[in-house]
Amino acid sequence: MTARTTPPFRADMVGSLLRSAPVKEARDKKAAGTISDAELAAIEDREIADLVKKQVAVGLQAVTDGEFRRSFWHFDFLENLDGVIGVETEGIAFAGVTTKGHGVRVKGKIDFTEAHPHLAHFKFLKSVTPAGHVAKMTIPSPSMLHYRGGRKAVEFGAYREMDAYYADLGAAYAKAIKAFYEAGCRYLQLDDTSLSYFCDPAQRQMLAERGDDPDRLIHVYRDIINTATAAKPADMVITTHTCRGNFKSTFIASGGYEPVADLVFNQINVDGYFMEWDDDRSGGFEPLRFLPKGKHVVLGLVTSKVGAIESKDNLKRRIEEASKYAPLDQLCLSPQCGFASTEEGNVLAEDEQWAKLSRIVEVAKEVWG
Repeated sequence: MTARTTPPFRADMVGSLLRSAPVKEARDKKAAGTISDAELAAIEDREIADLVKKQVAVGLQAVTDGEFRRSFWHFDFLENLDGVIGVETEGIAFAGVTTKGHGVRVKGKIDFTEAHPHLAHFKFLKSVTPAGHVAKMTIPSPSMLHYRGGRKAVEFGAYREMDAYYADLGAAYAKAIKAFYEAGCRYLQLDDTSLSYFCDPAQRQMLAERGDDPDRLIHVYRDIINTATAAKPADMVITTHTCRGNFKSTFIASGGYEPVADLVFNQINVDGYFMEWDDDRSGGFEPLRFLPKGKHVVLGLVTSKVGAIESKDNLKRRIEEASKYAPLDQLCLSPQCGFASTEEGNVLAEDEQWAKLSRIVEVAKEVWG
């Protein structure tokens, strides 16, 4: 068994990290109007550069900006697409807690242009990524523009027919992938909670009650993603990440991957999958039997939701169990989700976050070499 020199890596991470104290303070000041956009950006630049050094020091081969410039993992990107705006809505209900009220609405033709701020965010990350390491960019999957609001979040004046909306969404993401590639991105992740939510009967019922057929909708999302990735350059790795919700250490959905595994592994054109398996809500490893040759699954066995550090023996045992269903050489290890899908972050300390990432690196070396 050998270490990997291309993503996803044996020891990897999803993307978001707990915001540092200076970033939190600066964002509060910006919201209060006491510092400028430029002053906030300078503080974020400094903190992201320091964050990259910490990721390198802990032993990670791929580094992210921790999503330090974002409030939400998805809305910040989506509302900067052409034709999309951010709106105030009811918060998203998690288990026992609700997010602040925010959402997106489609008011015009969807497109992606190089004015999108996340391109500049990636370019800065790449500029502070040392040689021998890979700058990883995380963006929400195109599915995320539709899943939460459905048809009601798409104004009739913008799209009379949803097929035209889906086509433009796929085309816009194809342009985004091309733009990130031209900016130097070789490791891009499409975060897509819907792939797990389709496994939860309550989520499926929610979709049906609003007028969507969940069995059809997952095929619609598959086609949008495949349109987006169709022209992916050979030297660019694209992965997806899916989980069952992550806000202040809580969740939304439950259910194993069995209902979607064959489609996700064999019909979605990506190179790898970051998947959540940190507790019983995720089911067993049996769906890994559908994984085809040439693709990789990053096992999310280390929880980002609590600070207790997983034992090496337990992680190795679970990796061995997963390898009964997919070859060990096609598996990697990571946290089950980011540590801060929103700027509030999960309920654990920064030193616990870094200890968990260190444990992942340590176990990966012992398992894969």
